[in-house]
Amino acid sequence: MPIAPPRTRRRPPRLPVRPVRRRRPRWAMRAATTLSVVVLASAGIGHTVVTSLDADIVRVDPFKDMKNRPRAGHGMNVLLVGTDGRDRVTEAERRRFRLGGAPCHCTDTIMIVHISEDRERASVVSLPRDSYAETPPHTDQVSGRKHRGHPIKLNAAYAEGGPQLTVRTVEDMTRVKIDHYLEVDFTSFMKTVDVLGGVKICTARPLRDTYTGLDLPAGEHTLRGGAALQYVRSRHADASSDLGRMKRQQRFLASLVDRATSSGILLNPLKFRDVTRAVLGSVRADRGFGTDELLDLGRAMRTFSPASSEFTTVPIGRLGLAVPGIGSTLKWDPVKAERVFRSLREDKPLATASPRPKPSPREEVLPVEVPPQQIRVQVENGTTTRGLGRRVDDALAATGFRTTHRPADSPSRSVRRTVVVHDPRWDRSARSLAAALPGSELRPAPGLGPTLKVVAGTDFREVRKVRGQEPVAPEAEVVRGNEVGCA
Repeated sequence: MPIAPPRTRRRPPRLPVRPVRRRRPRWAMRAATTLSVVVLASAGIGHTVVTSLDADIVRVDPFKDMKNRPRAGHGMNVLLVGTDGRDRVTEAERRRFRLGGAPCHCTDTIMIVHISEDRERASVVSLPRDSYAETPPHTDQVSGRKHRGHPIKLNAAYAEGGPQLTVRTVEDMTRVKIDHYLEVDFTSFMKTVDVLGGVKICTARPLRDTYTGLDLPAGEHTLRGGAALQYVRSRHADASSDLGRMKRQQRFLASLVDRATSSGILLNPLKFRDVTRAVLGSVRADRGFGTDELLDLGRAMRTFSPASSEFTTVPIGRLGLAVPGIGSTLKWDPVKAERVFRSLREDKPLATASPRPKPSPREEVLPVEVPPQQIRVQVENGTTTRGLGRRVDDALAATGFRTTHRPADSPSRSVRRTVVVHDPRWDRSARSLAAALPGSELRPAPGLGPTLKVVAGTDFREVRKVRGQEPVAPEAEVVRGNEVGCA
C-alpha cells in the first residue's frame, strides 16, 4: 500500500504591502486642482469670451493703400495712441477732472510698444507729441484733396489725416513697421484702470497741477480712473513739461502691467472677460487686431514681469526749435534715435542701444528739480576777495543759470559759507541752485521774489553742472519696470 507523502502546511499568500503615503497638505491639493481648472478654463472659455467680445471693437483701417513701407522685423510692433476724445465723459466727470474745453482731435500720447518674438519682453518707446515731423504726401480722407509733405508737430498728424497719416508719419520717421494700431480715449483709459481696481504709483515729492486738478502729496497712492487720468495728463506738475509727463506715463504703464500680471487677471477667465470688455468696448483698432492677437498678447503678458519690461523716450537733440506756422517743437537726435529704433527692428533690448560709460564724480551731472535755464540769479561777493563775484557769476552762467551778469558787493564782507537766499515760494528753484554750489546754505527771505540771490563766501570752490529732471539726454535713458519706484 503506497504511503502518502507527508502533508505540508501551506502558508497563506502574502498580501502586497501598501507603501506608506505621506498626506499632502490640503492647501496644496486645492491649489493644484484650482490651477488645473483655471488653465482649462482659460484655454476654452477664455477663447470663447474673447471671440464674443471681438465684435465690440470699433475698427479703423490705418494701413489702407500704404506703399513703400519699412521691411517687417521680428516681434510685434503696436502703435498705441491716446487721444483727447471726451464725447462719452459725463458732465460730472468733466468738472471733477478738469476735462472741459474743446478737444483738438489730436494725440496726447504716442508710444511704440514692441513685443519680442519669444513673447518674453516688452519695450516701450515714447514719441513726444511736440516732435518736429514732416508728413509724407497724402490724400485727405474726407475731401479727397491731395497734400504734399510738409512740416508738422507729430500729434497734429492725427487731426489732419487720422490714424492713417499718424501711422505713415511714424513709420517714415522711425523706419519701424507698425503691425497693429490701438487707439485709447479718456473714457476707455478710465474704465480700464477702474476695472483693475486702481493702479499704485509712488511720488517722492508733492505733485500739483492747477490745469488738470492733480494734487498728490508725497508717498504711495492707488489711483482710480479719473485721478489716474489727471496723473498721466499733467504737464505743469514740474518744470519738465511734456517730457516729465511722458516719464509719468511710462511709470504708470509699468505699474499697470504689473497690476494686470500679478493680480491673477490673466489666469482667471471671468476677470479677463471683465477687463477685456472694459477695454475693447471703448477702443479703436486695426482690422487685423482680433481674437488671435488678443490671446497672443494675453499669453505673452503672463510671462511678463517688471524686470522684463523696459521704457524709454526717443533721444532729443534740440528743445524749443521754432518753426514758422507751427510753434515750438522738439528735434530728435538722428544718430541716437536711430540706435533705439534699430533695436526695435532687430528685436533687441533697448538697453543695448545706449551703452553709457559711468562718468567720474567730477564729470557727473547732478539731476535737479528745476532746470538751470529757468532760474534767475543775482550774485553778491560776501568776501574781501576781489573779482570773486564775477567769477561765481560767470561759472553759474556757463552752467546754464540766468544770471544778471552784474555781480555786486554784499553789505557783509565776512561771509564764510556761501548762501542761497530765496523766496519760500521758489524753494524748488533754490534747492536746484544750491545743488550747483557744494556746501552752500539755504536761507529763506519772504517777499524776495523770483530772482534768487547767491552770496559767495570764502568756502566757494566751484559750480557743479546740474540738469533738469527730464534733460536732453546724450543717450536714450532706458528704465526697466522693476527700477520704477518713487520719483
